[in-house]
Amino acid sequence: MKPERETSDWLMLGALTLMWGSSFLFTKLAVEGLAFAQVVTARLVLGASVLVPIAVAMRRPVPRQPRAWLFFLLIAVIGNLLPFSLITWGQRSIDSGLAGILMAVMPLATLGLAHLFVPGERLTRGRVGGFLLGFAGVVMLLGPEALLAIGGDRGSLLPMLAVLAGALCYGVSAILSRLRPTTDALTTAAAVTAFAALLSLPGAIASGPARLDAAAFTPSVIVAVLFLGLFSTATAMLVYFRLIQTAGPGFTSQLNYLIPLWAVAIGILFLGEALGLGHLIGLLLILGGVLIARRRAPAAPRARAAQGSAQRADQPAGSEQGSRSV
Repeated sequence: MKPERETSDWLMLGALTLMWGSSFLFTKLAVEGLAFAQVVTARLVLGASVLVPIAVAMRRPVPRQPRAWLFFLLIAVIGNLLPFSLITWGQRSIDSGLAGILMAVMPLATLGLAHLFVPGERLTRGRVGGFLLGFAGVVMLLGPEALLAIGGDRGSLLPMLAVLAGALCYGVSAILSRLRPTTDALTTAAAVTAFAALLSLPGAIASGPARLDAAAFTPSVIVAVLFLGLFSTATAMLVYFRLIQTAGPGFTSQLNYLIPLWAVAIGILFLGEALGLGHLIGLLLILGGVLIARRRAPAAPRARAAQGSAQRADQPAGSEQGSRSV
């Protein structure tokens, strides 16, 4: 990889960390003035209003296979509508930093689901160990909160479980994205976001107009919704697909470590949130589990790569990049 390419890749990785890691902060601000369903719809409609015109202007090919559109619909529901709704609902009651920590279990959920549904993605000893370590981190986070919720002192257990369910939805969406028919990345992003925006409308309408008065649209709420729609949804998806193409999924996977850390930091800096020792230990256990689970066995893959290097000699560089793009 050329030095200038490495610089641009790191810049895109940093931009994604800021946009997706900051989404927890802006979601927390948005739900202070709007119903959670209205926040979700506004985010998706803004994202679709950017992605769809870009796809049309660039004359991206429209898939003709019904199976591709079925996957677009499934990813729209499981990868956008449900997790956005669950996480936004949960953030009404828990801190943005804690929500970011809970979202760190997504790659662990993906590992377990890939073992069941993706050929060749078997659970190794390292992956099982990483999964168990990450699960211990989740227990560290949920245990004290569960006891407090049972005692009636706090009602944060269900919101925390909602955010975890959102992380699980992202894991399922990652598997669906890998199994979907090959389609253009921008077309996929535009179609998925448009589907999700349309499907979110009934929930926003059912929330009622009571929250849509002038008092709800404070400057912080307006800025939060604009950031979520234009940056955390539309711009982030475009940057993500570009990063997948230039640097590959391995480099892009570092987001799993950076986003929770930034979510915690920005919550402390701008919202005055205080995370306890148990939260920090849980974060370290989850990130450690992800790191262990993603480690590659050094000997066997290298041996297989050496054996097949002659057959791949005539393939253009980067021919395997982008294989895991959504």
